[in-house]
Amino acid sequence: MTQNVALDLGWAPSACTLPTAEQPLRVVEFDTLFAEAVQGVARPDHTRLRLELVFSPDNAARTAELAARENGCCSFFTFTLAIADGSLALEVTVPAQHVEVLDALEGRAVAAVAR
Repeated sequence: MTQNVALDLGWAPSACTLPTAEQPLRVVEFDTLFAEAVQGVARPDHTRLRLELVFSPDNAARTAELAARENGCCSFFTFTLAIADGSLALEVTVPAQHVEVLDALEGRAVAAVAR
């Protein structure tokens, strides 16, 4: 029996098409982004998460690239990167049936900011 490590972390639902061996690596990529760039986490409603990021062109590019790759394997995510007035934010929205994935994402972001 194979074990889905990313699913054990509360991250990837069975609908995820990223190969199982690559899922923990993707989690590390998100954790690294959270630790290095996220400065605030808000949950405007149960299906939407807002991450305030340190403003920089590198963070914008890195976040956009990671969001695009994640959307390629978990198409239920909607990522919106907002750049305005010297601020940078990533909004992540999911359908209600995938809210547990958003919960896990929020938990990892909050843990990274608290460090």
